Amino acid sequence: MPRALLVVLDSLGIGAAPDAARFGDAGADTFGHILERCAPSLPNLRALGLHAAHARAHGRDAPAEALPAPGAIWAAMRERSTGKDTTSGHWEMCGVPVDFDWGYFTAEQNSFPAELLDAFCERAGLPGTLGNCRASGTAIIETLGVEHIATGKPIVYTSADSVFQIAAHETHFGLERLYGICRIARELLDDYRISRVIARPFVGEDATSFRRTGHRHDYAVPPAALTLLDALTQAGREVLAVGKVSDIFAGQGIGRAIPASGLDALIDATEATFADAPDGSLTFVNLVDFDSEYGHRRDVAGYAAALERFDTRLPALLRLARDGDLLLFTADHGNDPTWPGSDHTRECVPLLAVGGGLAPGDAGVRESFADLGQTLARHFDLPPLRYGTALPVSS
Repeated sequence: MPRALLVVLDSLGIGAAPDAARFGDAGADTFGHILERCAPSLPNLRALGLHAAHARAHGRDAPAEALPAPGAIWAAMRERSTGKDTTSGHWEMCGVPVDFDWGYFTAEQNSFPAELLDAFCERAGLPGTLGNCRASGTAIIETLGVEHIATGKPIVYTSADSVFQIAAHETHFGLERLYGICRIARELLDDYRISRVIARPFVGEDATSFRRTGHRHDYAVPPAALTLLDALTQAGREVLAVGKVSDIFAGQGIGRAIPASGLDALIDATEATFADAPDGSLTFVNLVDFDSEYGHRRDVAGYAAALERFDTRLPALLRLARDGDLLLFTADHGNDPTWPGSDHTRECVPLLAVGGGLAPGDAGVRESFADLGQTLARHFDLPPLRYGTALPVSS
């Protein structure tokens, strides 16, 4: 049976969604603004249809210079979930749109209620916490890292997403201890409808040397319903999750989790995993660096350079496809590095496809990320998912 590869270029939005104004994101365009500022050379992504999908998201046909290679399939997808976060985007692309509102901590300062932090400190045996605000993860470590080391108090902070983030030093505080207090926080936050607790370990001895490490771990709520991944697992197929994908789904529906950190290491792990993936399997990877290293940090040049690095690695991935395999490339939300603040942006995302018997050409504007999951369900001969419309097949 043919296999599939699903690659999420985390945060690569291609233009404001129709409801972007409700999120304060009217005019956001992650890919478009990177093109304007840096003009990265992306011949392989162009050949797959990225530039054409960007045009489609803006209601335009692709200009001649943006036309993909023959056989490419491209589309722009709109999100029907209520948020613009990682969890909602991934669940929806696997057939479960989030039709409820996550809980959020909206105050810029004193973001978390005192009763939550009191219970957290008591259960975790902590002398207190630092931070308690909405902040950039790198900036808050620079500001409070030395005090954290001296006091043993973890740094807690949030963002526009439904998250409770805990930063702590890997050696002075301890990595396993950090994971342990994150599990406690996860239990306490269920009543607040918080999507993820994120462990943010770092190393270094002062503000000039502090840096986050690759030992991040997300503690997410399980999906609200059975996803494509569950359907695959129940059908005896293997789901191979590279990077943070397993965390996003709280391990549900995952056959094997393959850890990796950093863009090149993630691509290396994806190549190795997909090369050896058995028949009927799904290899699923999230390339988080686009979001965490460049989108949130508003690093336009860094984002452009990372896209160029991925583009150079893309042919090797494509060469791993066997007859009948389906390869899909998409994103989970936007994170326009030219936009005010440091949070995600509500955008359409690309859907680029190769193989799988799909009809080549422009697949238009899709009304849900779930169209991706429905396309995979049909590819794997699974019963149709509850949401989504599969891409057309060749006649």
